[in-house]
Parts: sequence; structure tokens; C-alpha cells
Amino acid sequence: MFENLEEILIKYEDINMELASPDVTSDQRRFRNLMKEQSDLTPLVEAYTAYKKANQDIKDSLEMLEEENDEEMREMLKEELSSAKDKVAELEEKIKILLLPKDPNDDKNVIVEIRAGAGGDEAALFAAELFRMYTHYAEARRWKVEVVNSDETGIGGMKEVEFMVTGQGAYSVLKYESGVHRVQRVPETESGGRIHTSTASVAVMPEAEEVEVQIDEKDIRIDVMRASGNGGQCVNTTDSAVRLTHYPTGIVIYSQTEKSQIQNKEKAFALLRAKLYDMECQKAHDAEADARRSQIGTGDRSEKIRTYNFPQGRVTDHRIGLTLYKLDKILNGDIQEIIDACIAADQAAKLSKMEDKS
Repeated sequence: MFENLEEILIKYEDINMELASPDVTSDQRRFRNLMKEQSDLTPLVEAYTAYKKANQDIKDSLEMLEEENDEEMREMLKEELSSAKDKVAELEEKIKILLLPKDPNDDKNVIVEIRAGAGGDEAALFAAELFRMYTHYAEARRWKVEVVNSDETGIGGMKEVEFMVTGQGAYSVLKYESGVHRVQRVPETESGGRIHTSTASVAVMPEAEEVEVQIDEKDIRIDVMRASGNGGQCVNTTDSAVRLTHYPTGIVIYSQTEKSQIQNKEKAFALLRAKLYDMECQKAHDAEADARRSQIGTGDRSEKIRTYNFPQGRVTDHRIGLTLYKLDKILNGDIQEIIDACIAADQAAKLSKMEDKS
């Protein structure tokens, strides 16, 4: 795995030299591509540079130990040697992780679709809570959230909601949320005090560029209509809502959150592209079943991934066996600990698979 690191180091230095060239700075597209490449390589280059220094420290300490007779000095050199060896082992693991193949969608924005499942009104209330959870999490990371479409119930629930999250690396983090989420609690409408189990499904799709998904105009029907449901001034009095029907797949997209028909159309097409791109990604996953099983939370959308148990105040992620007793904080958007654990488990599974092959 470490064979090409010197070549990567040379490439990184070449990129830095190119970025300093006046010819590159005048070409904005080339400049942006080089800046991104530099940014992607920086963590690996820094880790490898530190790794080389730690190895040199080991060599220097061993040489000095051979020449040193003073016992106190020898003890100090032994401590430095031990510290450098620990550093090398730590950096080796870090470099292995940085060398893992990167998901090409990781840097993309996402479109998230939450649908109430089994449980009627209680499932719709839970779907609305999941939407608020992700909204608070995105806001804490200073990401932008835009609702594309929502179907709300009269008691504050959501039968479904589709929204875009715009922010650096949004997909790399939120992709672990895809799957079935389960809630166990006593509904407010339940007089008998029995615990009910309800579900909601979450689908996280990378935003797709127009060049990545070609949509033939003949395959689309576009309908415009008056928006329904709660809305501000003008929303329900003009034909601003847009419905797209994609004939080949049967996908229907409805967008009504903006006052402008043009904006709703843009959002609807963005969601359609994401769904078509996601379908292609799912086909690729199905064709590589082993790869899908080795990944955490980016495979089967019907997989039950997490349970939110209100009586015990706990949240359990079934994929990684993690249980946290801070339900209120998690539903308020504090999900970073769960995501970090999913990322670590995913990396460990990929490392294990790579080592098995080698």
C-alpha cells in the first residue's frame, strides 16, 4: 500500500508549482481543479511526511543508543525510541485509511427523502422528528437545507418530505443514514399507555449534475398547478407548483415550496436527476453484492438500521452494535457520535477486505 507514496509526494509538489504559475491562475477552471486535487492529497502528504520523520527518529535514536554510555541519557533515548515507534504504528493505520478508494460521490450535496412507514399518524410524527433532527444537524455544520416537497398531516406529522442539503462533503457523512429507522414509545393519542413501534424510511441520494444524468425531453411530462397545503402569500394563488412524470421509470416528482414556477421546476429536475443517478448506483451495488455487504449503511434501503426507544431513553444502531442513552440530544441533531462510529466501522471493514486480498 505504501509503494506509490513517494510518487504522490512528487505529484503534490508538482501541483504546488503549477498553482504558483501565472498561466494556471488565469485559467479559473484549471486552478479550481488543481486546488481540489491539492486539498484531497494534503492529509495523505502530511501523514506520510510525519511517518518518514518518525522513522528517521527511530533510526537516529538507535544510532545514539549504540554510542551512548550515560545511563540517564540512554533511558531518555529509549523513551524517545518508544514514542517514535508508537507514532509510526499510528501513522501507518492513518495512511492505510487515507489510501482507501474514495467514494466519488463523497464531496457532493445530497437530497434526502423521508417517508412515514408502518404506524399511521405516529409514523408521520416520527418522520417529522427525523426531518427536524437532520435539519438541526445540518444547521450545526452550517449547511443549507431546502425543502423540495412535503406532505404534512394536520397534527404536525409528515407522510413524506424531500429536501436538499448543500454543504462540503454532505454525502460522505449523511450516506450512513439511509435505511429504516424505528421508534418505540407510547403515542400521545394512546389512552391505554401501550408501547407502539413505528417506522420511517430514509433515503440519502447524492446530487447529480446534468452531465451525469441525461434526461430526454420526450421522456418527461411537465404539469404546472396551484400549490396545495399551507403556504405564504401568493403560493396558493398562482400556478407555481410543478409535477414531473418520467415515463421510462414511472417516477413522479412534485415541487411546490417556492413561489416561482421556475425555481420549483429546477428543484424538481434536481430531485429527478438524483433519483435516476441513485437507481444506477443501486444497480452497481447489486452487481457487487460483496462490496455492498462490506459497507456500512450504503446498501439495502430496507435494512432496519436504528431504533429510538423512548421508555429507556436510548438509541441503538444495529449495524455497528452502538447504544447511546441520550435520545433527546440525538433527536435534537446531536448525531455526530453515531456517524463517526459508522465511518470507523466502514473503514475497518474495507481495510480488512483489502488486507484479505493482499
